[in-house]
Amino acid sequence: MQAVDLLQHALRQAPVAQPLAVPRTPVLVAGGGGALGSAVVEGLLGCRDFDPVRVLVTQPFAATARGLQAVVGECPPPGQAAPLALAVFDRPRRSHGRDEAFFAPAPGALATLAAQWHAAGVRDLVVVMPHDSGSMPAALMAGLASLSEQAVAAIGFTRVVILRPARAPRAHTSRGLQRVADVLLAQLRMMVPQTLQPVRPRHVARLAVEVARQLGTHPAGTRVLASEQVWQAAQAADPGQWVRSWLGGVALPDVHARPGRL
Repeated sequence: MQAVDLLQHALRQAPVAQPLAVPRTPVLVAGGGGALGSAVVEGLLGCRDFDPVRVLVTQPFAATARGLQAVVGECPPPGQAAPLALAVFDRPRRSHGRDEAFFAPAPGALATLAAQWHAAGVRDLVVVMPHDSGSMPAALMAGLASLSEQAVAAIGFTRVVILRPARAPRAHTSRGLQRVADVLLAQLRMMVPQTLQPVRPRHVARLAVEVARQLGTHPAGTRVLASEQVWQAAQAADPGQWVRSWLGGVALPDVHARPGRL
């Protein structure tokens, strides 16, 4: 009995092991509104790798989500930047003004904004730039498709990734002969291969978050994730492993034979 009492006393006096704090990295988001942007912000908030998640806004507001910080303006002031930034370009949605509080970057301003973010301290950049399904030539899908993207690659970021998911074209509001032409073009878009069809925003957001998580552990350079690869990643059972293979230059598994999940 005496030995048992001594053991219990020793256990009571032993220090309680504290859980190790996992270091987290601040991340900056431009374009946090819309279906795609809000899904990206939600994914970053749910990820243990990032804290805080700083979102550019057009007006001050109280952030209610834990880990979310609102930064007014199109460029963070000194001390509020982050080593990693995500720029999400998405169409506005009808949200009764809810998304208007978030700064929505224009595609034509990408190079100017990226230069400002780089000067503020951003070193890695992930650009999510959707395009209308069937509207981009195949030669441009896997490369820098505009002068703005070429300018961003030349700014001096350590790593740049451009995600180019396909999205559904806008609804036609034209009339007369123009409407007939639009309808014919829409029918042609229906002939676009499945791998070039739009992917749901939540799948694109999940892919963008995985790229952001793993980007810092891979070599420097500029990479483009074409719409076909975005579709393939949406079919992967483990998006994290898919992204790891893609960033590492490993041959990707063939997913064309699997049922599509858009």
